[in-house]
Amino acid sequence: MMSGSLLVTLCTYNERENLEQLIPEIFEYVPEASILVVDDNSPDGTGEYVDELARENSKIHAIHRSGKLGLGTATVAAFNYGIENKFDLLLNLDADFSHPPRFMPSMIEKTDEYDVVIGSRYVPGGEIVGWGAKRHFMSRGINFYAKAMLGLKTLDNSGSFRCYRVSKLAEVDWSQSKAKGYAFQEEILYRLRRVGATFAEVPITFEERRFGVTKINMKEAVSAAWVLMSLRFRS
Repeated sequence: MMSGSLLVTLCTYNERENLEQLIPEIFEYVPEASILVVDDNSPDGTGEYVDELARENSKIHAIHRSGKLGLGTATVAAFNYGIENKFDLLLNLDADFSHPPRFMPSMIEKTDEYDVVIGSRYVPGGEIVGWGAKRHFMSRGINFYAKAMLGLKTLDNSGSFRCYRVSKLAEVDWSQSKAKGYAFQEEILYRLRRVGATFAEVPITFEERRFGVTKINMKEAVSAAWVLMSLRFRS
């Protein structure tokens, strides 16, 4: 396993119930990690809860944003924090338990050889639990479209469960990002590919969220498709 400092990042909006269980489980699998929560002023008190934890544990940190400003800009804020604080690795996952922390060690191990390691639903051994046909169609469709538009070779380009080498993140000017919502996941890979990043995929089991409601819908999928097309033609 690669030695060095690890930052685990979580972008949140109304995820307090999940974080109460998720943060202890993250520390169970990567006790050496620091955790950063980027919260978009969640009305359920997510940000305040993280502040309480941070007062008791110096490894927990929070960025509080003024409102629901979009997953893309929240992820950029997490990247910038990791770069500015000179972490070696940054591992991002969803805050709703759809990305089980038990897969984190195998992802980190692969960073010995690769700049970006994707926790993948679509490589052999990967699995999705609890989805209906519509959700499968949306995910498969956007992944196929991303490969066609952006020339990506990886199979799972829309998920956020990834471990990055921070020095490679620092080579990208993230202020030039176009996507604000879920299309940012594909844009990340596109921009990292353009600076010569190497990629690997590790199989994971994607599980349905434990608390709250999903924020993905058909409107987001259509918006993502439009953003990816614009990236293709601007390049």
